Amino acid sequence: MRILFVCLGNICRSPTAEGVLRAKLEQAGLAARVQVDSAGTSDWHVGKPADSRTRQAAQRRGYDFSSLRSRQVQVTDFTEFDLILAMDQHNLADLQQLQPAHGKAELDLFLRRYQLAVDEVPDPYYGGEYGFEQVLDLIEQASERLLSEIKERL
Repeated sequence: MRILFVCLGNICRSPTAEGVLRAKLEQAGLAARVQVDSAGTSDWHVGKPADSRTRQAAQRRGYDFSSLRSRQVQVTDFTEFDLILAMDQHNLADLQQLQPAHGKAELDLFLRRYQLAVDEVPDPYYGGEYGFEQVLDLIEQASERLLSEIKERL
């Protein structure tokens, strides 16, 4: 199974989702069976590491995002991934516009798919530290539900 998380710049929300899910898959003994990646709809931060506030918040919870680097969504992602999960409605709309007719990937909003209290992961970039903690809270909850879905599919 192949999963891609997408946000705008690929330095806050989507790398958080990638890192959290990777850790949960590792703990569940499924890391070798599931490919996880993240990307941004924009090219603003290509090649850069996750935002320092993202990395610090993650590190406080035991996650290591130091190896993650930003990349932009590619048309080939729609054939290489099974599931592409957007962080907000704007990113989902951008993905729907990019998706080629032959794309096999299922597109959805990450939080809506797993019926959390909110549909979108808020962008913490222009806010304070609390925003990065809130993003982690939401992504950890949704990742637990995604892990259950993965176990059912494998």
